[in-house]
Amino acid sequence: MKVKRKQLATFLAVIFVANLIVMGGGAWLSYANSPDIPDTIVGPDGESIATSEDVRSGKAVFQENGLMNQGSILGRGSYYDTDYTADALESKTGYMREYYAQARHGENYTALDATVQAGIDERVRRELQSSEYGSRVQYSAAEVYAHQRVREDYVERYHDGDRERGIPEGQVPSAEAAEDFADFALWTAWISHTDRPGSATSFTNDWPYSPAAGNDAGGPVMIWSVIAMVLLVGGAGIAVWLYRSVELPEPEADGVSVPHPREIDLTPSQLLSTRFVLIGAVLFVSQTFLGGLLAHYYVERDGFFGLREAIGVDVLQWLPWSIARTWHVDLGILWISTMWLGAGLFLAPLLTGREPPKQVLYVKGLIGALLVVAVGALAGIWLGINNVFGGQLWWLLGNEGLEYLEIGRVWQVGLLVGFLGWTVLVARGFKPLLDREPRYGLAHMIVYAGGSIGLLFTAGFLYTPRTNIVVTEFWRWWVVHMWVEGVFEFFILVVIALTLVSMNLLQKKSAEKAVIFQAALVMGSGIIGVSHHYWWAGLPEVWLPIGSVFSTLEFIPLLFILSEALGQYRAMDAAGSDFPYRMAFYFIVASSVWNFFGAGVIGFFINLPIISYYETGTYLTVAHAHGAMFGAFGLLAMGMAVYILRVTTRDARWTDRRLRWSFWLCNVGLALMIFLSLLPVGFLQLETAFTQGYAAARSLEFYNGGLIQTLFWLRMPGDTLLILGAVVFAWDVAAKLLFQRKATAEETREHVIADRLIADRGSVEPASDDD
Repeated sequence: MKVKRKQLATFLAVIFVANLIVMGGGAWLSYANSPDIPDTIVGPDGESIATSEDVRSGKAVFQENGLMNQGSILGRGSYYDTDYTADALESKTGYMREYYAQARHGENYTALDATVQAGIDERVRRELQSSEYGSRVQYSAAEVYAHQRVREDYVERYHDGDRERGIPEGQVPSAEAAEDFADFALWTAWISHTDRPGSATSFTNDWPYSPAAGNDAGGPVMIWSVIAMVLLVGGAGIAVWLYRSVELPEPEADGVSVPHPREIDLTPSQLLSTRFVLIGAVLFVSQTFLGGLLAHYYVERDGFFGLREAIGVDVLQWLPWSIARTWHVDLGILWISTMWLGAGLFLAPLLTGREPPKQVLYVKGLIGALLVVAVGALAGIWLGINNVFGGQLWWLLGNEGLEYLEIGRVWQVGLLVGFLGWTVLVARGFKPLLDREPRYGLAHMIVYAGGSIGLLFTAGFLYTPRTNIVVTEFWRWWVVHMWVEGVFEFFILVVIALTLVSMNLLQKKSAEKAVIFQAALVMGSGIIGVSHHYWWAGLPEVWLPIGSVFSTLEFIPLLFILSEALGQYRAMDAAGSDFPYRMAFYFIVASSVWNFFGAGVIGFFINLPIISYYETGTYLTVAHAHGAMFGAFGLLAMGMAVYILRVTTRDARWTDRRLRWSFWLCNVGLALMIFLSLLPVGFLQLETAFTQGYAAARSLEFYNGGLIQTLFWLRMPGDTLLILGAVVFAWDVAAKLLFQRKATAEETREHVIADRLIADRGSVEPASDDD
């Protein structure tokens, strides 16, 4: 079956519009059906216990003090502390039991015999399950007692500090603020056990699993899990059929002449783009060191190798988990995106043989803006969490406090401007190709990918600290996972294809076909597939079937990406033993392998509804995140950086030795981290959640268990290798920049490579749809 590029482009456009319709309808449903915060919660005598203002203030406390990077809410956030929803629900249940034990029997609950306990358990369960939705919620006397006790616990834990848990004194600055935070957590627990109107399940589909509170996975969860498995088998079969029936030629290496780096003319802006690589390498090293600190916090929650006792340095107080983890996550995004920005700017002159006027000046401006935003954002996080800012400045300049979108709103605006500015600069660089090729050509594709990054980022501006957490989470995931499962995968395909074309290993028309076809599959599943994050977040039940279907289909395009990468590797290998870009290709192919395993295999497993119900917010998610984020996107960024360095470094000073060390240190380190520690801990957490309840799987008792502590220590070999890999990589980047080539003179810049890549590939004339 021969498919034209124009037909594939039309298919891609249809899928994109369909995605917008589905997600737009989903947004409307989410707003219309999100659980409102009751105006007031009253006790049996009508006395006010909490108000909607208390809950909204508690959400602001949660964000301002970095508590989403300390623990999680509704299963979203960090996994170091408890999940506040599950913790509040479990504590509420326990205190209600204690109330009835004292009120009816004058004994502690644990002192009663099993028959009496069973009666109390049933009463508490019925009471929680009979709670009704409304603007005025009435508590029983037992619920009033439990609410007050949970407040006291949160004051002791988050205001007074709990070093055993790794929580410094003053994490929340006042007792009143800690009480508001407890009210917020208790409200999320309330929506988890209160049935939504007209439904037999709660707003969170009865998540978290808590037998004591009557929460359990229902029939639809199991049904959609079975359907997802059937879809996987069917989808894999369709994928194989498409791959064999659609004519999308693999890279051809016969008879091509791969340009040697010394034959490639360089422009001033290309040499300047190497500064993005250097900045990214420094941020990468910083991120890995913070990752090592975070791993150690799990085994020594109140210090770092005894420094407090030895020299009086209290690491927990100065660099608590919430700040270290926030920086670790944000640095990961920053160093990867920085290298990608450099790659986009570097490839444009390489494929066109020209540089737009004043491009160097504009690139310098982009680098300066990037540094200002990075330094300002990271400093703002520390100042915000330490409550330096007053009024609204904490979320404007400090720490907005939402995972992956922690930086203040002003810095987010700076990032958006940077993304848009980069897209404009890339479009300027690719203008000769944009003018000659159709709207679905490779140059257009990279501009679309860059524009999509900025477009989706605007969803992060659609909420404030006072917005309902359910609505906030809806828009936050538009940014976070539509980047990962849509735009970033799209960007990967385009960048790899452009790199192959620039190396003269792949015809441009073949690359266009492959990119359009695979991008359609990625976007067709990944964007709607983001809804697998909505199942337990208080959003409408419709997301359960949609999320289970499309999150399953996300696995299929990764088969194509991996197959394409292996095909590219074979083409590279066939080009000859003296292939000068071998190390860059090692990183790129490794990123595709990790993308398949980390994002695909582990991602499919944890996104099955029945698995996701019990494991969300556990170490299985950590394994998935590390395999997908660093394994897929990080190694790709390193590969593009190596390619840039290979072209810009003097040939006589080039060596692969340090890069080979970095490559194997990073890959072996990541594998050891995932297989020796993250996955084993995750599977043990899954078992605990299934047998004892979700709160038990996220408890301090679980983390402090002997076997779990041993598995935490087993992170050290992998972490150490990964840190060394980052250091060696940064060392190599700095060393190679000392021996950079000079820019080619303006009059000789129209090089034969540009002619070969544009004219000989048929890009100069209007594109033919017969290809």
